[in-house]
Amino acid sequence: MNTKRRVHDGIAGTIITIGVALGYYINPLWLWVPGIIGATLVQSAFTGFCPVYYALDKVGIGD
Repeated sequence: MNTKRRVHDGIAGTIITIGVALGYYINPLWLWVPGIIGATLVQSAFTGFCPVYYALDKVGIGD
């Protein structure tokens, strides 16, 4: 697995996990965070555009 994909998966997984934890312990409105991330992952499967990959390209991480 290449570096960019590992960083992307780590970022997405961390944001989703934190969003679910905040939704459970703080306020259910925090569940919008993992929902938005999930919707972004679905749209990137169809369009090929992912904001995280775009940011990683700008920072210079990956291939």
